[in-house]
Amino acid sequence: MQFATIARVLGVLLMIFSLTLLVPISVSVWFQDHNHLTFLLGFVITFFSGVAFWFPARGRKAELRTRDGFLITALFWFVLGLFGALPLYFSVGSDLSVTDAIFESLSGLTTTGATVISGLDNLPPSLLYYRHQLQWLGGIGIIVIAVAILPLLGIGGMQLYRAEAPGPVKDNKLTPRITETAKALFLIYVMFTITCFVAYKLAGMTWFEALGHSFSTVANGGFSSYDASLRHFDSPAILLICTVFMLIAGANFALHFVAWREKSLLHYLKDAEFRFYFGWIIVGTIITVGYLYFSHTLSMQDSFVLGFYNLASTLTTAGFASDFNNWPSFLPYMLFILAFLGGCASSTGGGMKMIRVLLLYKQGVREINRLIHPNAIIPIKIRKVTVPDRVIEAVWGFFAMYVVMYIAMFLMLLMTGLDLETSFSAVGACITNLGPGMGDVASNYGAISNPAKWILTFAMLLGRLEVFTLLVLFSPMFWRR
Repeated sequence: MQFATIARVLGVLLMIFSLTLLVPISVSVWFQDHNHLTFLLGFVITFFSGVAFWFPARGRKAELRTRDGFLITALFWFVLGLFGALPLYFSVGSDLSVTDAIFESLSGLTTTGATVISGLDNLPPSLLYYRHQLQWLGGIGIIVIAVAILPLLGIGGMQLYRAEAPGPVKDNKLTPRITETAKALFLIYVMFTITCFVAYKLAGMTWFEALGHSFSTVANGGFSSYDASLRHFDSPAILLICTVFMLIAGANFALHFVAWREKSLLHYLKDAEFRFYFGWIIVGTIITVGYLYFSHTLSMQDSFVLGFYNLASTLTTAGFASDFNNWPSFLPYMLFILAFLGGCASSTGGGMKMIRVLLLYKQGVREINRLIHPNAIIPIKIRKVTVPDRVIEAVWGFFAMYVVMYIAMFLMLLMTGLDLETSFSAVGACITNLGPGMGDVASNYGAISNPAKWILTFAMLLGRLEVFTLLVLFSPMFWRR
């Protein structure tokens, strides 16, 4: 384990993160909301903490190994989440406890979108902007790590995309190609953000509203400047713009990279995971829109706009607040369950990821066929390429641990006194990085107890770090030489 090199990387991350706090300072000065000193304090503490990590190890240039990659990936969100909570805790106008500040910060960075803050309409502009910025930074962090690092680490079958993703392909160390990958992905991410911002502005938002919501939309985060979220604007155009960009951000950014490099869209149609993802979008939209209209819940236009918007919001785990919890019959539960499918691998979406669900389905079909033909050799193929059994085993291992951790945290929430519906949906909403749940957490997590918030904070990290990346740190074998 290269601890000195890890400390150097962590120090650099903190120093870079501290520089992002200069933007909310400017926003606070512009709007005169008296929070500039709060963000300045956060900048000073974060920057010099980064220096304290970096300075003793500044001369170490050892290459990072796979085990170091696990630790850095986990620390990326955990440490930045802790320091990201500083402005929220010290801010004027929020009055958050330490637990609430950390919960809100990690919810932003993991793009979960679960909030403990009510009265967003009256929150200082600099804090509103900062929450959006946390999600935007978390979104690009997710993409870079998912495309460049997780395939290398072999997290739950993500090595399937090792040959397709523009990241490193060697098995023993993290290579300099990560830098090239990160630059390309960051450029694509910024282009999507700018396009979304312009679309929102043309649809009627102010520049401040458009900027903040474009950050949250492209990151599939779900934070908004209003308690009513995007429903505040009462604009079908804004909802449809949000829907389109949520779905784009929920697709594999490696595909966006290839499309940008080759100047062609054919790569999307050839990708099995994207076709599976697109199929769920079509089927889910038809069911949602059709039921809303034929049950006379909404008019035809509202059924399409709100149905499509809510389907995209839950499937991609963006989780923009809406009233789908009040819809009739099975719809709220169907949409909630779709969040477990999530977006594609290497996207800003959460959930289990479409490629894993596709492989689980194919493995299930293979086992049924094996019952009929016990001696048959039936390979599982993706894009006409046989998937190694090791990948299938990793996917099943991921799914098993996902279910086990879900059940464990669900039972722990019940122990804190929450009711069945709230406990079930809160864990699901956090481990999938969806955000809004049902019951007492349908719109806000502020009323639940501190122990419950810490459990859900762990669930957010667990879901965002693809389960194994976090759990491996609790293994004694990981720390042995």
